[in-house]
Amino acid sequence: MKRINILIISYFIYLIFSFNNYSFSQGLVVDITEGNVKPLKIALSNFVDSKGNENEIGENIVRVVTNDLVSSGLFEAIDQKAFIDIPKSPRIKPNFINWSPLGAKALITGSANIKDSGIAEVEFRLWDVVTEQNITGLKLSVDNKYWRRIAHIIADEIYKRLTGEEGYFDTRIVYISESGPLDARIKRLSIMDQDGHNHQFLTDGSYLVLTPRFSPTSQEVAYMSYFNNEPRIYIVDLETNRQELLGTFPGMTFAPRFSPDGKSIIMSLAEKGLTDIYMLNLQTQDVNQLTDSPSIDTSPTFSPDGNRVVFNSDRGGSQQLYVMNYDGSNQRRISFGKGRYATPVWSPRGDLIAFTKMYQGKFFIGVMRPDGSGERLIASGFLVEGPTWAPNGRVLMYFKQEPSDDSGEGGRVRLFRVDITGHNETEIITPADASDPAWSPIIP
Repeated sequence: MKRINILIISYFIYLIFSFNNYSFSQGLVVDITEGNVKPLKIALSNFVDSKGNENEIGENIVRVVTNDLVSSGLFEAIDQKAFIDIPKSPRIKPNFINWSPLGAKALITGSANIKDSGIAEVEFRLWDVVTEQNITGLKLSVDNKYWRRIAHIIADEIYKRLTGEEGYFDTRIVYISESGPLDARIKRLSIMDQDGHNHQFLTDGSYLVLTPRFSPTSQEVAYMSYFNNEPRIYIVDLETNRQELLGTFPGMTFAPRFSPDGKSIIMSLAEKGLTDIYMLNLQTQDVNQLTDSPSIDTSPTFSPDGNRVVFNSDRGGSQQLYVMNYDGSNQRRISFGKGRYATPVWSPRGDLIAFTKMYQGKFFIGVMRPDGSGERLIASGFLVEGPTWAPNGRVLMYFKQEPSDDSGEGGRVRLFRVDITGHNETEIITPADASDPAWSPIIP
């Protein structure tokens, strides 16, 4: 199945800072460093056509932008029924006296027109209601069928200008869709937008698939497959849906991850009762063994600069987290809390490592610094596992499984996301049960 291929015909940011002398440091800013942030009140007016009238595409775009921003937990959208005024054009300065009484701190106005060619022309402005200044804006031209992506791009720009952090809405999630009874699960490789829309199946469920992971370009996904009952790592091209076997190795290969430059894959190989970590150069097919211990070394993940690798190992008697250099040297333990640690994932910012923790019969999602300090647990449940980072390093996604009863009923598996502070946990709705998510980088 082909990936949605988006052609952005024009995409440019108005450098509003250059002509209105707007000082971001003095303007509207949402401080996201605190744990429990009071949402910023924003007003999003439906985008209008060239005549100043509301239209369907404008309403749809604003609905998606609103959902993106509100889902972050940092923004509160004012009900449009309370609006005193409907802006007729994003290029006309609003009458701010109509927005201050509503408690709005920021106002978004815009236009959306569909040409006879099917091209949608969309424009928006972000206004600071308090200072009555234009903060930023975008103008985009794109095939009308990709209007949802336009909305995500706009939401990212608003998020960036109001928080100072990069957005994460123009991204996708690859995951395992699960259906059928618990003792005979059908697992299919699936992909969707980060908000759960534009869902696609990438495999047909005739064979087991696990641990999907994006390449740095978001164009390929590496995953483990039991095709022909042989556990092997495959790479699927999302543009062509071409599946490629990643080499032929003795034993079982699993837990693949791309290097930050996309030139290598790091993975685990189990053979003769031992499991070690290997690196495969995708260009030369050269294979380097990075660990060599009488233990299970698995779940390797690169640091964002590619210089280090975090993994989990039971070489000390229980599952713990270890860090080593990219060539396998300087292996050292970093987790020393009570319980067992698994599935570590390095933040795209490089400042934190997320992990799964098992302690006293419960599962937790936590984060710690790369040296092992500052451990914090931010989610818990009967079974929570498989953390993955949003590309801005501010949000985590993972899956939760509910307990089943004696008859085998229940056991539902769902995806959730949460801010790294532990606030604003939100379920991501999927067509069926879902597990093992992986978050893409921002779509190129």
